[in-house]
Amino acid sequence: MKKQKKDKGIEMAEQTKKVNLELEIDTSTIDSSKNRYQGLIDLAKAVDAWRIFPRLFLSVYIFLLYKVTIWFMNLPTPNFEQSGLVSIVVGAGAAWFGLYAGTSKGNK
Repeated sequence: MKKQKKDKGIEMAEQTKKVNLELEIDTSTIDSSKNRYQGLIDLAKAVDAWRIFPRLFLSVYIFLLYKVTIWFMNLPTPNFEQSGLVSIVVGAGAAWFGLYAGTSKGNK
């Protein structure tokens, strides 16, 4: 079907055309929403990468060792039980350091 149209004194022919299209639509659902726990996951990765807890535990141990050493040296006559306490604190330090040194990022 042709229509004649006049535009500013110029005749233009308009044509109408019918076209059949085939369209295939994927109806599977995709969850593209953001993970609401992503902030906590990033925080956990940062704490793991910075090794905050092992460093905190070693810092507390160093403070405890310092206090026990000063206490022991200020005793006028230390007895067997008091020297045993110091020995346990120093031995625990060796274990703590061994665990700290053995848990590097390369072991994962």
